[in-house]
Amino acid sequence: MEVEFIPFFTALIGSFLAGIWDLKTTEIPDEIPYTMMLIGIIFYGIQSFVEWNYWPLFNSLLVGLCLLGFGFIMYYSGQWGGGDAKILAAIGFLLPSSNLFSTFFPFPISYLINVFLVGAAYMILYAFILSLMNKKILFKFFEDLKSSANFLALGSFFLFIFLIGVNYYLINFFQLKFELSLLIRNSLLPIFATLILFIIWKFAKIVEEVGFKKRIPVKKLKVGDVLADSKLWEGITEKELKKIKKSGKKYVEVKEGIRFGLAFPLALLFTYYFGDGLFFLIRSLI
Repeated sequence: MEVEFIPFFTALIGSFLAGIWDLKTTEIPDEIPYTMMLIGIIFYGIQSFVEWNYWPLFNSLLVGLCLLGFGFIMYYSGQWGGGDAKILAAIGFLLPSSNLFSTFFPFPISYLINVFLVGAAYMILYAFILSLMNKKILFKFFEDLKSSANFLALGSFFLFIFLIGVNYYLINFFQLKFELSLLIRNSLLPIFATLILFIIWKFAKIVEEVGFKKRIPVKKLKVGDVLADSKLWEGITEKELKKIKKSGKKYVEVKEGIRFGLAFPLALLFTYYFGDGLFFLIRSLI
């Protein structure tokens, strides 16, 4: 095995363990990302010593800390959990750059983009599976779509008329050959794309409201549960739990989120096999 595969397999195995743990418990233990970070620092520290070149270690520290900073921006904005931020950073410490990946952008940038692209597909699949397990989600979703049907139909009609006019103007302005089928297709495609995005957004909102929030008795509240009004994805501590129980409240509302941990190893595999996700999408659509 080539030496450069050591950080890759460490990043892959470590992030998979974290993702599986996240699925089972909703939390990623700090020991996993911290161990990954330590292995990365030791690996590049040895490389720097052997080559008598500070760059491998410096590059690992620079990329890892930058990704840690980005991860905590996502954490403090309420998008990710703290464990997600640390796993992203750990992969940065382990793979600040690598010849194993065929990417147009530097690997950390390509990987970060892929985390969001693969993560979006992962979240949609996760939400869909959750909806199959909780029939209330699908019922509420179809009920909501039904109530929006007239608005969608009317909006699509006016948007179609508008796009027909815009496309006809562009054909004349650029003196292109007029084709009715092409005019209709170029006017319908943006409408279909808009409708799909609207439906996905609607579905995500229903999943959040019905599948991820629930009202429970205070006596069933436990350490690690996230209160619905919490701005950060951070579970309550033992001290906070005791305070809530002493407050006299009978019920509290808690929330769950999509357990995002598995998106990191999946994005790593995607980057290894397909490179840049943006270019992969463009090639697939053209």
